[in-house]
Amino acid sequence: MLPVDDIRLNFNPASLAVLNVVLGFLMFGIALDTRLEDFRRLLRMPVAFAAGIAAQFLVLPAITFALTLVLQPSPSIALGMILVACCPPGNVSNILTHRANGNVALSVSMTAVSNAISVLAMPLNFAFWGGIHPTASKLLTSIALDPVQMFVHILLIIGLPFVLGLACVHHFPVWTERFKKPLRILSFVALIGFIIGAIAGNWRYFLDYVGLVLLAVVLHDALAFGTGWVIARLARLSDYDCRAVSIEVGIRNAGLGLVLIFSFFDGLGGMAVVAGVWGFWDIIAGLILAGWWARKPLTSGGPAATSA
Repeated sequence: MLPVDDIRLNFNPASLAVLNVVLGFLMFGIALDTRLEDFRRLLRMPVAFAAGIAAQFLVLPAITFALTLVLQPSPSIALGMILVACCPPGNVSNILTHRANGNVALSVSMTAVSNAISVLAMPLNFAFWGGIHPTASKLLTSIALDPVQMFVHILLIIGLPFVLGLACVHHFPVWTERFKKPLRILSFVALIGFIIGAIAGNWRYFLDYVGLVLLAVVLHDALAFGTGWVIARLARLSDYDCRAVSIEVGIRNAGLGLVLIFSFFDGLGGMAVVAGVWGFWDIIAGLILAGWWARKPLTSGGPAATSA
């Protein structure tokens, strides 16, 4: 069995192009669920907003970096963990927050704003943490990753669809209301389908190497949810808000990670396996956490307190 750093997973260019379109529609769907009020709402909740943004873009990448130093996985696995940590949240976080009896308005607002911020923050974060990693940085040097090129790519599949979605909300409100839910469901199902396709097409590799990444992914995901919770608690947010922030930080858009891995890293083994396993485990862990919270009464906050 070859070292995981030496394998390259297969994903043909046509499938990759379609996956880019699917991710664009996913972002378009998030934008259709976004209103200017979402941005204004966060301005009225500056502490919750600051806690969520800091947890996602500052603390989680730093903790991920520390975790890779502790676990000492192969360089491509470490790089995959860092990339996933730098990805924006997915809109499944809104569904899970509702299930967890958390602040859905805060979750929706943070998803919108975090995805907008990630257009610039993601390539910078990844280039920084990957560039200073003692082993993974050598891969970045050999690949000669251009952060500007990654920024343009992210802009096209996140930024542009998001702006177009906001424009549709403003100019075609009736159409938006009618089609936003079917589009959101269709794009999400298509994304899961492509993740399954990427795994199925490289099933032998996933069987061979999943054992190398499973522990790292489980620990990493638990740390992501925990990071959101701890930062929210330190900011003295209510239980209602803490649940939203925890899920928002814990849910990462691994589909976007896969696109970047196949686009810029030629399907580098450890990175692709990490993103593929994360894409499924993240949702499973989120459902377990949300289900547990659904059975626990809120200790503070709630819809009545929020609207007061």
